[in-house]
This record gives sequence, C-alpha cells and structure tokens, in this order.
Amino acid sequence: MLNQSSAPMLSSVTTLPNFFIVGAPKAGTTSLYYYLDQHPSVYMSPIKEPNYFATEIRIGNIGPQWQGWAQKENDSLRKYLSGPMREKRFGGLVSNSSDYLKLFQNVSGEKAIGEASVCYLWSKTAAQNIASATPSAKIIMVLRNPVDRAFSQYKQAVACGLVGRSFREHIRISLNSKSDKFEVLNPFLEYGLYYEQVKRYTDLFRAQNLRIYLYDDYRNAPENTLADSFEFLEVDPKFSPDMSERHLDTRVPRFIWISYMLRKCGVWPLLKRAAPATLRPGVRKLVSRNGPSLEIDPADRAFLSDYYREDAARLSTLIQRDLDAWLR
Repeated sequence: MLNQSSAPMLSSVTTLPNFFIVGAPKAGTTSLYYYLDQHPSVYMSPIKEPNYFATEIRIGNIGPQWQGWAQKENDSLRKYLSGPMREKRFGGLVSNSSDYLKLFQNVSGEKAIGEASVCYLWSKTAAQNIASATPSAKIIMVLRNPVDRAFSQYKQAVACGLVGRSFREHIRISLNSKSDKFEVLNPFLEYGLYYEQVKRYTDLFRAQNLRIYLYDDYRNAPENTLADSFEFLEVDPKFSPDMSERHLDTRVPRFIWISYMLRKCGVWPLLKRAAPATLRPGVRKLVSRNGPSLEIDPADRAFLSDYYREDAARLSTLIQRDLDAWLR
C-alpha cells in the first residue's frame, strides 16, 4: 500500500490521550468530537485528525498533485502549534512526537483525554502504534453502511471541487487506480472494507476498551450514543451537550463539471469575492443544492453492495451485529 515510516515514539512521562475516536470517515465522527469536547471532564485534542499514529499519513506519501497543498498545510500547522491553540483546527499532518505532545499541553485535570483521526481505522499501522504507546487506551469507532459512506465521501469531494466526474466513473477509476500515494482516489472504496480494520483493534485491545457504534443508531438517537460514550469514558453520563449545530453539512453544485472546471481554473473564488455580500446567499442557493438531493443511482448501489457483501458478512460475525440492512 503506502510507504510507512517507523512507529512514533512518545515519552511515557507526558500527557497522552487515553481514548481515541478512530473512524470511520463520513460516519459522524466530527459531530461526535465536538459533542464530547463540550463535556467538562473531557479534553479533546485542539486538532481533529492529527493523524499521528497512522504513519502512512505523511507528506512524503501525499500524491504529487497534492504536494503543494501539503506544504502549505505544514506551514500553517507550524504556525498553529507555536501559538496558544485555543481555536479548534480541522486536520493536520502531525508526524513529530514533540508536536503531538503539544496538543495535550493544555490538559488541566480532565479525566478523559482524547483525539479523533478517522484514518486510524483504515491505517495498517495506527492500531499497533496506539497499543504500543497507550495499551490501556479506550477506542471508539462508528461504522456506516459502506455504500452510503463511499457516496458521502464522493459528495464531499464534489462539493470541494476536487472531483468533476459521476459517481460511477469515480468508482471505475478508483477500482483501476494503482497509486500508492494518499490522494482523492486512494483510499476511497478501501475505507469501507471494515473487517480487517476492526479486527486489528479487537486483536490488540480488550473488549471492555472498545465501543463500536453503527452510524444509523447514532444518527437516529445521538443522545443515547453520547450517554453511552460518556459512561464508557467514565465521566458523567447525564451531561447534555448542545447538539443544535451541524458539522460538515455537505452542499453539492447543481452542475458538477462546470463547478469543477471553475474551481480548477481558479475562477470560482474570484466570482465569490466579486459578488456583493447581500447576494451571496442567493447565489449559493442558485449554484448548489443540499447533499441529500444528490441521490445514488440504484445500479451503483447494487454494484457496491455486491462489492462489500462478503466483507460485511465477516464483520457482522466479528462484532455480533446484524448488518443485512446495509446491503439490501
């Protein structure tokens, strides 16, 4: 797969996380991160997704077309880490142990200390690295129907102007991609092959230190998932966080190819700046639509259901949950 560096080394005398939200991507982990962070007895890393324990996530393993972005992100990260880190930051390529430890320098007596990096579930190195650094750590994962998860990732890529093709074409290219670099197409479908990913954690961590939630349960009754998570982390389970704010709500362009080309050529940011502030909400509504209005083609759903069927059956046995509804 991707090139891997040696396992991260951390000092045992400094503050380290005692729990991790490890994924899956597009399964509600961002909202879970913010809700847990509101608890007075919980400290969350100010960077969501530092990716430190996934040694595949390093600048040298980023695809060529993303190298410029990666370098800018690294410069921004260095500036952030040198400051007070009071504001939350989404994402970072934290590869240095001293940088990682800075994320927890503001811990002030909280009982549960955590971080959330969705690549830790997919990563072939993260589970072992976490177990080596903090063998008694608690692990939280949220698993989503892998077909819906892939489509959600696709919609986000479209909304960000990273993809200008149909979902079907995106699947086809992903299946034929031979890239060993971290980029838009890698990983994609691999994120939803949960069995081996989950098994890495069940092999390394005690059952009582694992919480595996299903996305539909979390979405339909988030207060129940949160109460159980708080109890799992041994903090007050009666605490009720503010859940009114939506996180990573996706809006997709009405005309995918046109939007993609405008962004690729650098025209879209200029148009946004040129539009008067009073007109921007109307323009946004005109050129984009809420994510749910972009529906998956039944043929694409059927294809991916077959693609994931065997893996989902093995996962169902592993976690002792009925997952038949995923792939009907």
